[in-house]
Amino acid sequence: MEDKQEAATVETKPAPQPTQSAKKKKQPQDFVFGKILGEGSYSTVQLAREINTGKEFAMKILEKRHIIREKKVPYVSREKEVLSRLSHPFFVQLFFTFQDKERLYYGLSLAKKGELLPYINKLGSFDLKCTQFYSGEIIAALEHLHGLGIIHRDLKPENILLSEDMHIKITDFGTAKILGSPDQSGQAGRNSFVGTAQYVSPELLTDKKACKSSDLWALGCIIYQLLSGLPPFRASNEYQVFQRIIKLEYEFPNGFPECPKALVERLLVLDPTKRLGCDEMEGYPPLKADPFYEGIDWENLSKETPPRLLPYLPATCADGPEFWGDSEINSLHSTDSDIDVGILENLGIVEEDMPVPVVCQENTMLSEQERQERLRKQEDESPWSGFVGNNLILKTGLIDKRKGLFARRRQLILTEGPHLYYVDPQAMVLKGEIPWLVFYGLHYTSATTKKNFFLLRFVIISFQDKRFKSGS
Repeated sequence: MEDKQEAATVETKPAPQPTQSAKKKKQPQDFVFGKILGEGSYSTVQLAREINTGKEFAMKILEKRHIIREKKVPYVSREKEVLSRLSHPFFVQLFFTFQDKERLYYGLSLAKKGELLPYINKLGSFDLKCTQFYSGEIIAALEHLHGLGIIHRDLKPENILLSEDMHIKITDFGTAKILGSPDQSGQAGRNSFVGTAQYVSPELLTDKKACKSSDLWALGCIIYQLLSGLPPFRASNEYQVFQRIIKLEYEFPNGFPECPKALVERLLVLDPTKRLGCDEMEGYPPLKADPFYEGIDWENLSKETPPRLLPYLPATCADGPEFWGDSEINSLHSTDSDIDVGILENLGIVEEDMPVPVVCQENTMLSEQERQERLRKQEDESPWSGFVGNNLILKTGLIDKRKGLFARRRQLILTEGPHLYYVDPQAMVLKGEIPWLVFYGLHYTSATTKKNFFLLRFVIISFQDKRFKSGS
């Protein structure tokens, strides 16, 4: 009986501001449903095309039974209420809602370019111009949201979508808080928190409550991540992440630009009343006046043409070189390949790109007996023999595999074939094989996909006399 009463609450509770006219209520059969765009703990988002109009929407579908069983009714009600209040270009828009016996349906604006996070991962990091623009749009969005008395509480790159014209659309208001309204989400428990570990603010961990300034903390984390490639607070588990946040334990990697560094330091402040942009620090005008945002036209930001997202390798020191590609990245596609994604993304390579490698049918310098003897010796003496199959190792060395401003140490192993393997020397795990290509200079553009990569050091190998030279 209680479940039925709760179900009735989900079905009949009106939004504060109606999102639909008195026209005929929409039904599931009015739409053709396509691919799944995203999945949450109690909902699925699917591409939906309205049959009569041909318009496309991101349809959020929520199972009523699951909502009631998992006690998510307050989340669902709050999200609908927040979405009905928002009318701003930097947020997803709620166009309509309807329901059937088993499900609730929310018709949301379709952000065709997907989440921001895969673009950060793809590029490694954003350059200053792109970081200024996209963080500026986030600031404009937060100013509007906080002006309505709403705190997002889970701001992160996964909840920032990109529209077809590459402007942001902030989404996911299930854990949002409307100031002045009772919080019925049950999140005030002693050991619980709202948000995502790497972006959660310290006051939420210590005082168990969030404020507008909590979103500004998340903004600081996002700016740091845009420029460096990773969020500032990282550890092997959530508890250690929380400890780093509470103690403000983070570092800027070499090469982090000074101007946005000062901005991040004014946002990642333990005292929420001391963060740039909070009400106690005179609100958003001082934040928008920060030197990092010099030249931003705040009034027309949504009408500006976004800067091109180009392959970019930042300098790691003040006077070091930076590298840009010339092929814009404005859409991403998933891959089913098991080949190491990081190295292929860095090189801008897909399988059909790869030229046929030079393969030595036989080693003219060694007899088969000599080769087998060397293989046996290699198996006994080399820690890398288990990663290269039945190939003789010619040369090994440590390299730094870098995306953004962070690098990971890898053991590079060159074998006959030729093959170029790389291994995590700490975990002793084979991470992948680098495709064998011929490079000209420092910048390579794939002929078929126009993708870019940058080679800071390369090796010239002569297989005839086995001499090795390093170049740069």
